Formats: sequence, C-alpha cells, structure tokens
Amino acid sequence: MSVDLPRRLTHYAAGGGCACKVPPGELERVLSGLPGRAAGDLLVGVENGDDAAVVRLDGDRAVIATTDFFTPVVDDLGDWGRIAAANAFSDVYAMGGEPLVAVNLLAWPREDLPFGLAAEVLAGGAEVAAEAGCHLAGGHSIDDREPKYGLAVTGIGDPARLLRNDAGEPGLPLTLTKPLGLGVLNNRHKATGEVFPDAVAVMTTLNRDASRAALEAGVRCATDVTGFGLLGHLLKLCRASGVDAEIESDSVPYLDGAHESLATGYVPGGSLRNLDWVGDHVDATVDEDTLVLLADAQTSGGLLVGGELPGHPVIGRLVPRAGAGARITVR
Repeated sequence: MSVDLPRRLTHYAAGGGCACKVPPGELERVLSGLPGRAAGDLLVGVENGDDAAVVRLDGDRAVIATTDFFTPVVDDLGDWGRIAAANAFSDVYAMGGEPLVAVNLLAWPREDLPFGLAAEVLAGGAEVAAEAGCHLAGGHSIDDREPKYGLAVTGIGDPARLLRNDAGEPGLPLTLTKPLGLGVLNNRHKATGEVFPDAVAVMTTLNRDASRAALEAGVRCATDVTGFGLLGHLLKLCRASGVDAEIESDSVPYLDGAHESLATGYVPGGSLRNLDWVGDHVDATVDEDTLVLLADAQTSGGLLVGGELPGHPVIGRLVPRAGAGARITVR
C-alpha cells in the first residue's frame, strides 16, 4: 500500500534493507569474545557466522532459531512487510529447515508516522508467513525514531541433513538461486522513487523451493546472500570450510537495470564496505564495477549452494585451499 506521507517511506530511515547491517569486520570483532560456540546439542553457534543457530532435540529433529529486521527498503508499506518476512524466513531455509512459528518485531516513529499504518506492514509479513506455512503470532513493538520491521523465526530441521557454511569441499560447483543487483536498485529507488517490480518480486520470493531442491539433491553446503554480498558470504563459507573459491563473473545473473544503476552512482554504502572487507582476499581480473556488484548488499537474496540445482546457474566452484587464508579468484 502506498500512502500520501510528508516524506516517502524510505526517507524515514538513514539506510535501507540489509545494507543497514553492521560491517562484517566490525561484527566479527565484537562476536569473537562472546560465548555461543557449538558444543553438545548446540550444533551451529556463532563460530562461523552461519545463518541461524541450531539445537538438537533428538535423533531426527533440530530447532533452528533466527531473527532479522531492517528499515524500509521500498516505499510501499505492504511490500516492505513482505520483503522483510521473506528475508527472515531465508535464514531457516538456508540451513535446510522449515519455519514453524514466527513473531513480529516492529519499531515505529509514532510522532512522525501514524501508527495505524503499521498494520499494512504487519499484513504484508502475515501474507508471506501464510505462504510459508508458518504460524505468525504476537511479537514486540517499540517507539523508535526510524521504522524497522522483521521477524524472529523458529524452524525445524533434520540434524543429519542440515545445510551449513562449513560443509564445503573442493570440487563442488557453486550455484546462485537469485540474481544480484538488489542493493543498487534499492538505492536508486530511495533516491528517485522509481519502482522496480522485478526487484520486489525477487525479494518477496521465498527460498523454500531452492532449499528443498538442495536437500533432495543431497547438498550439504549452502548459505544465503544478503547484506554482506555474494563475495562476503562466499568468503565466510570458504573460511568455515577450509577451501578457496573461483567465480566466473560472466555466469553470474543480474537484475535488469543493475549495471545501469551502478554506472549512474546508485551504490549503497554497505556494498562499498563489503568490498573493502573482502578486498584482501580477492584476486580479480575483472573491473571495479563488476567487483562492486559482486559485493552488492542484497536484501532477501538467494541461496549460494555448494552443488548443482536444476534451473539455476552455476557461477563457479570450490577449490583446495592454496595458502594460509581463504582466497576468492574472480575472472
């Protein structure tokens, strides 16, 4: 729903979508001394920056817990709710699970935006929850200077068939299930008001089918591509798995308008921070614009899978570790 506001919805926040994430290097430094590393029935903790925490319940059941929320990435209230919900569910799908129950997380500037408009955002989230077959009930709300919305999601999975970012092996192909360019298109939308329906369609598409296809194919290695960009999430996967990677840039899919938007200067600050973080780990024979798009901060992006999935492009491969630290070669 679009409404007549003093300012466009995206102008009520400094950033937007997953580009608002804390820079990955800073986040790792903060988390490095905290507890929560995998041990006993805690199968996945904070050690590798995977997509969710996983706790074993019994032999064939594990609880998958995650949360995700962000400021408006589009001006349409309902679309923002749908995008935020799809993005939150993505962490469960990226671990090979199915969402079971979710609760809302809402921050709202009540003095600047009529609180009744929040119902449109919540309705968008509820629509996607219904599509996912996930119960959505209750949650938490606060009065805040910037609007924010997302979900805390609890899912269920098989502890023997999880998708993990530390399960990569040399020789595995890398498959990407959604095109890149969401960050630059969202940045352009915020600056100009232009609407990109294809980008909204990508961001509101659940990663459920890709996750199920990966499990059916026997895949064990995956992550989703969100705020740290393709290169950032791939670097985390390589470090966790003890491998290097090669990317064939010509095989990477992009949304229409992504290259044009980049060329005209619509680049999120988060994308540039991502590239700065991964730069020392990348050997590239491509131009700077290509690297920026490969590091572009995605919102509700696709899965990056260590294996082949029918209907999705193979963009590279995992290779043996060649040195002391993880390397990504981009051709």
